[in-house]
Amino acid sequence: MIPKKTVKLVKSLHQKKNRYQEQLFLVEGAKSIIELLPSSFTVRTLIGTSVFIKQHKSFIERYLPDTNVLETTAATVSSISSYKNNNAGVALVEMPRKQPPSNDIEGYGLVLDDISDPGNLGTIIRVADWYGIQCIISSFNTTDEYNPKVISASMGSFLRIPFFRVDISAYLARTSLPVYGTLVDRGVSVYQMDFANRGLIVLGNESVGMQADIVSQITHSVHIPQFGKAESLNVGIAAAVICDNMRRQIGKKDTTRTE
Repeated sequence: MIPKKTVKLVKSLHQKKNRYQEQLFLVEGAKSIIELLPSSFTVRTLIGTSVFIKQHKSFIERYLPDTNVLETTAATVSSISSYKNNNAGVALVEMPRKQPPSNDIEGYGLVLDDISDPGNLGTIIRVADWYGIQCIISSFNTTDEYNPKVISASMGSFLRIPFFRVDISAYLARTSLPVYGTLVDRGVSVYQMDFANRGLIVLGNESVGMQADIVSQITHSVHIPQFGKAESLNVGIAAAVICDNMRRQIGKKDTTRTE
């Protein structure tokens, strides 16, 4: 049996204000929990079905020797989870303490100006992980990175991509790195942009784009050319297109140097 206060706590963490009050967030489902266990994140409590706990007993004992592990039914896990079909488990995870991001990061960072959709944010985190982005630097108004939908959409990538919240305008004013801004109606085509080996890529809000004070900080405007008739491009897809072309350009430079 799970204590009623634990059930109440888990359900309360579906809401942002309670997550930050408790400094806890949820990681749900078998795949995400298994990726979580060896990470640097601290698991406060693990709630799992008897099948899940038995199947991964040695793994759980190895990485969570001192963690409160509660066994329950699939019906109970499903009832406290934000997932409709979670038949594995739910982990209560402590929010990590973060230092301010460096003004001069190695490699590339993504800068997010008020991204509002949790699914888009999760996709961007996953894209960042795929393309070896060093960190994500977000505005305060970007959706909560601990939202269950963000965690789910990131497919475990939230474990590997440091995420910071800052005053973006002030941060960009301090950096010496080139700042590539993704703008719809201006700039160099992403296929022709000469990306430096290090830099920041800024992505704007899905509906209104980038704020004027952020646009003024951009040193290199870049856009994705349109060939069809779609009204717009999803910001998660745009992030992937920009990152893919950035890596391709840098890869060409590295190849040229070694020839």
